[in-house]
Amino acid sequence: MSRAHHEISGTRRAVRDLGRAAGGALVFSLPMLMTMELWWLGFYLDRLRLLVLVLTALPLLVVLSRHVGFERTRYWLDDVVDALIALGISGLVCILTLVLFGTIPVEAPLDEIIGKVVIQMVPASIGALLAKSQFKAESDDDEYADAAGDPEESYGGELFLMAVGALFLGFNVAPTEEMMLISYQMTEWHSLCLVVLSVGLMHGFVFALGFAGGSHVSPKAPWWSPFLRLTLPGYVIAISVSLYLLWVFARLDGLHIDSIVMATAVLAFPSAIGAAAARLIL
Repeated sequence: MSRAHHEISGTRRAVRDLGRAAGGALVFSLPMLMTMELWWLGFYLDRLRLLVLVLTALPLLVVLSRHVGFERTRYWLDDVVDALIALGISGLVCILTLVLFGTIPVEAPLDEIIGKVVIQMVPASIGALLAKSQFKAESDDDEYADAAGDPEESYGGELFLMAVGALFLGFNVAPTEEMMLISYQMTEWHSLCLVVLSVGLMHGFVFALGFAGGSHVSPKAPWWSPFLRLTLPGYVIAISVSLYLLWVFARLDGLHIDSIVMATAVLAFPSAIGAAAARLIL
């Protein structure tokens, strides 16, 4: 009787986790599922870039599963399985939503369907893995307490979560025409001021404002210590992620170096905010 009850409990937990993953995928990807630029990118974007996007997303999802996956895991193989499950669930959510919106017509060729779904799967799969940390009930912590410990976040782990946050928020903005329009409207002084504002907001989000989840700073530590240790590396991560997304979405094609710098500065602004915010909510 006890064994049967345990099996039912395990099944209910699995169904609940899958439901949460689907909900997380939908919540995190819905703005992009309703963005016309992403529909067209999925249609005409070079398939090599889409392949690179998926190949770089998979190890990111595996490491993210280690931090905040469906459940606490002991082995990397479990995290690989969770990452693949997240991709599968996000694929189904994206297909169903795009079909419902009429974005994928019945007569659409397979290549078009794959392109439109794959480009949406990355943010959706991040949402699927984050579903446990965002939607969990208070009792969930006790439920998983025996699975693994809760080690303090390492320096590398903090930088990784910043990269995830930068990727997610940057992904929302990078495909849009408005992002490029802003970069065309800006002068060099605008760009410089935006960089300063981005770095200042990153530092303020995590340290100066004392948000819950921010890094603890000793009162005796000089102001420049956390600035050099986390804020500046975090902004470098935001810039790197922004350049990566601009390349994936073919936004850099045919641009001169000054236009590339402008576009990167614009996209690095939301990416930097995402990097700072990710360390507070994950």
